[in-house]
Amino acid sequence: MASLRLHEKRTLMALRMLNGKASVDDVAEKGDLAHAAVMRAALILSEKGLIRVYEKRWKVATLSQEGEYYAQYGLPERRLLRALLRLGGEANVDEAAQEASLDAKMVPIALGWLKRKNWGVIKGKKCALTVGTEPPPTIDEKLLATIFEKRLVKVEDLTEDLKQALETLRKRSLVEIEEKVYRELELTEEGWRIARKGVEIVEEVTQLTPELIVSGRWRNVKLTKFDVTAPGPAVYPGKVHPLQQIIQRAREIFLEMGFTEIRGPLVETAFWNFDALFQPQDHPAREMMDTFYLANPQTGRLPSKRLVEAVAKTHENGWITGSKGWRYKWSSEEAKKLVLRTHTTAETVKYLATHKKPPIKVFSVDRVYRSEQVTYKHLAEFHQIEGIVVDKKVTLRDLMGTLKTFYTKFGIEKIEFWPSYFPYTEPSAQAVAYHPKLKRWIELCGMGMFRPEVLAPM
Repeated sequence: MASLRLHEKRTLMALRMLNGKASVDDVAEKGDLAHAAVMRAALILSEKGLIRVYEKRWKVATLSQEGEYYAQYGLPERRLLRALLRLGGEANVDEAAQEASLDAKMVPIALGWLKRKNWGVIKGKKCALTVGTEPPPTIDEKLLATIFEKRLVKVEDLTEDLKQALETLRKRSLVEIEEKVYRELELTEEGWRIARKGVEIVEEVTQLTPELIVSGRWRNVKLTKFDVTAPGPAVYPGKVHPLQQIIQRAREIFLEMGFTEIRGPLVETAFWNFDALFQPQDHPAREMMDTFYLANPQTGRLPSKRLVEAVAKTHENGWITGSKGWRYKWSSEEAKKLVLRTHTTAETVKYLATHKKPPIKVFSVDRVYRSEQVTYKHLAEFHQIEGIVVDKKVTLRDLMGTLKTFYTKFGIEKIEFWPSYFPYTEPSAQAVAYHPKLKRWIELCGMGMFRPEVLAPM
């Protein structure tokens, strides 16, 4: 005989007492089981070939909370009709509503249906009946009462007139229609054989507790057997966001290539964000429409006097770089302004100011902020990946080789370098990659050698 657990035995015996075929609800009641327990047992018994499960689906109508209220106290139009009859057949709308105990939101509904059912008419602020006596219940009222009495009705059992009335009640949000599943269980020949033979009903426990051991009751119960080889339910834990996967991979590649990661604050002075990178103080990128400036506090501290003076001279006349600079009066007050950094290069140049001994290989993967119009591919907050190499006799070719290695490790194969322009590098270029699905070149990054105006003050 197939090994059966307690609920499976009870389900079999309940079906035997119900002549071998019954609904799940009847089996649950007969076997003193929960509906869910019967369904679980039925699934297992079906797999063992002891029962068959038949399933039917149909739509049923039940009353909404509002429908329950109207079924007990009458539809608004019926209550208004009775109130008007008590008031002599015609009355002011407000007076009739008060007599019918209708709240303000129910009055328009009552008036509309009173007119639609040809029970009355609206005359300005008055309403008058077109019937002399109270009419019998309409088909929608009868259906409302039937559903209230039976709790639910099967839609397929209704006549066409009742189905139309049901649709009217549904549109008034008085009934709810949903699909119900009706399941019936039937014993197979093997199921009948086991059920007739009888099965011993013994209490089963899933856990051996101290109470069972101390009391000795463990001798009279059956410990449930578990199949430890059976697969457990699938678990779907949280997954790493695709953006974080890219950031983590970028970090791994930089570290594989011998770089060291550097971090910096999200808020920087304009000095490090702009001035140290030889960006003039009247540059459009420094305007509030492009950069987020802090309202409180508005300013921060500048670095050493030597460094500040060197940057100021470079801006004003080029200092020792051979450049003419930007030829304007540099302002320390403008440089003190606090901004949400617009690029991680602010951290790179700050690192260079305090680490002067080559070789240097550092990178940064961090958030930056720009006051841009938000689109499907532009946000005001985003991540920037940056790396620098400082050594004697390094050239643009070394930079191109480093970047090609980096992107190849990312799985990008077809890479080219095109000439470009960036304010604080010269020569400058951009790395591009060919996208086989888009069938076009897409930009990967900007690149270049720091200008003397950036490096000399450091």
